[in-house]
Amino acid sequence: MEHSDPPTPAVPQVARLVARSGELKSELVAFAHSPRFARRLDARLEEAADRLGFLNEAMVIGTIDHFVLQHRLADGSSVLERFTAQRRPPLGGDERAMLLGWREVVEAVFEVQGSQGDAVVLHNLLDDLLYRVHSNLGRRALGQLRTGMFVAGRIVPVHPDTDAWLVSGNLTTYPPGDGPQLAQVAVQTLTAHPQLLRRNPDMLRKAWQMQAEARADFIEVFGTDLLVLDAGEAPVRMREYHRHRQERALAELDDEAAAQAMNGRPSLDELSSLPEELCDADTVAVIFDETEGLCYYADFGHLDALFTDPALARDRTYLSRLREYLNDDSVAPMVIRRLVQRHPDHADAVFRALLRKPTFAWERDGEELLRRRKADHFAREPLPSLTPVGARLAQLLCVQGKKRR
Repeated sequence: MEHSDPPTPAVPQVARLVARSGELKSELVAFAHSPRFARRLDARLEEAADRLGFLNEAMVIGTIDHFVLQHRLADGSSVLERFTAQRRPPLGGDERAMLLGWREVVEAVFEVQGSQGDAVVLHNLLDDLLYRVHSNLGRRALGQLRTGMFVAGRIVPVHPDTDAWLVSGNLTTYPPGDGPQLAQVAVQTLTAHPQLLRRNPDMLRKAWQMQAEARADFIEVFGTDLLVLDAGEAPVRMREYHRHRQERALAELDDEAAAQAMNGRPSLDELSSLPEELCDADTVAVIFDETEGLCYYADFGHLDALFTDPALARDRTYLSRLREYLNDDSVAPMVIRRLVQRHPDHADAVFRALLRKPTFAWERDGEELLRRRKADHFAREPLPSLTPVGARLAQLLCVQGKKRR
C-alpha cells in the first residue's frame, strides 16, 4: 500500500479574515461594555485619565483596546478569552484562531517602508522587524501613510498561520522629521521593557551577549561579580567600572566614530549614580549576575552579617530585613541564594530562626521556599538587562545626537 504525505493545511484567506475582523472586533468591544465588565472598564479609563491628566479619543480607544485584549480579570482570563469561549453561535476554527491570536499585541513606533497590495509595510524600530499590516476599515484607512513617515500604535496578527498583521485601535502618525525624537522614545521603551525583543531571536541573542561582555568587564575591574559597599562609596566604584567600559569601547573606534558613539550617551556621573531609593541605605550590594544583570540591593550588608553570625537573629531588625527580601518579588531569588552560597554553614540556622521551623534544611527546603514566596518571578521568562538597537534606530539616534551638539 502506498503512503501519501498528509495534506498541507490550507492557508487562511487574509482578505476574508481582515474583513470579518471588523465585525468581530465590534462584537468584542460591545461585550466589554456589557454590565459584567463595565465597572472595571470605567476604572481603567479613570486610571488613564488620572495618569495622563486628560483623555482624548485616541487615548480612550487605546485604553479600551488594552482592556479588551490584555487586561487580566480576577480568574486570570481576559475579556477576549471570555468572548471567544462564550460567543453564540460558536466561532468557526479560523475565526476562533484569529481572535485568540490577538493576545499577541505588538505596540511600538514604526517607520513606513511602503505599500504591498492592501497592506502597508511597517518597520518596528524596537524589534527591528518588518510587519505587513492591514486595516479592517480597508486600504483607504491606511492611505494617509507615506514612505518615510512614522506611526505609533498597536497591531495584532490576522491569523497565527499567516504573516499578516492588523491595526488594533488607532495609529498616530508623525512626519519624517520627528524620527530622531521618536528614536529616543523607542530606546527608553526598550530599556524599560526588554521583553519587546522576544519576537527577534537575533536581537535577543545579541542582548544576552552584550550582558555577558558587560559582566566580564565588571569582574575584570573588581575581581568579583558581587560588591558590598557603603552607599556613599558605591557611585565612586561604579564610576571606575563605567569609565573602563567607555575607554574600552572608544579604543576600538576611530575619532569620528567615537564622537558619534558619545552623542546622546549619559555622562559617567549619570551612569554611576545610585537609584534614588538606595541613597539612604547603610550598605548597598552591587551584583552583576549572569542572568539578572546589574542589580542593586539596599542593606545587603546587614543580611551578610546575619548569615556570618546567626546569633544576630536575636535582634529582630535583622530577621525583619531578611523577611522583606524574601517576600518582595522585586528581589530576585538569586540574592537569597547568594547569601546562602557565601555562608553555607549558617543558612539552616538563619532560616530556622526566621521561619520558626526547627527542622528546616536549606538543601532540602530552600528552593521550595523560594518558589512559594517568589512565584511571580519563577513564572517570568528570564530576559537580559541590556538591550541592543537595530541599525535604523541607531542611525536616528545619531541624528538626534548631532542636533544636540
